[in-house]
Amino acid sequence: MTRMAAFDLPPGCLQRAEQLLASGQRKILGIVAPPGAGKSTLAEALAHTLQGRAQVVPMDGFHLSNAALQELGRADRKGAPDTFDADGYAHLLRRLRAQNTDANAGQTIYAPLYLRTLEEGIAGSLAIQASTQLIITEGNYLLLDEGGWAAVRNLLDEVWYLDIDDALRESRLLKRHMQFGKTSEQALAWIAQTDAPNARRIALTRSRADCIFSV
Repeated sequence: MTRMAAFDLPPGCLQRAEQLLASGQRKILGIVAPPGAGKSTLAEALAHTLQGRAQVVPMDGFHLSNAALQELGRADRKGAPDTFDADGYAHLLRRLRAQNTDANAGQTIYAPLYLRTLEEGIAGSLAIQASTQLIITEGNYLLLDEGGWAAVRNLLDEVWYLDIDDALRESRLLKRHMQFGKTSEQALAWIAQTDAPNARRIALTRSRADCIFSV
């Protein structure tokens, strides 16, 4: 495993991405990790480095709405596997895999984006062109082998798992939760009751990844 310095791409990361691009065909790269590990930062940094050849399409856009979670009685577990539309996410990945074939030339696909300021997913926020060579999708449950998530792994050409010290990861989560309106006490309670169980579940999937980068 390699170690990633803050804001740097992990050693070997860019080379692996370039190998995916070398085929000349649409590829989908997954980046998975527990909450607060830095998935979004890595994905955006990689897409920026690849200069227009890649686009980030996060899994988080498939959060169920807050109203739906309230109705289902899952609002206090937001972020758990059953608080996402896993089947909808898998369907998007299938569409993205087929997008740049001759039959779909010129087609634009629109994907949802999760806005933390609203704590809601917004449909049609990301426009993905057929010419985009590499799709980078990041999220917690790309390697989970249950329910609607079980279909996801086979729709990804390669999956990287981002490993991180739990103390550092939880300190990031604390800052994030407080930044978006929770008190320190509320943030710590959410980490203990929701984020930590999810993180343990995600860690059990790391053996299914093609590559593990350690922070």
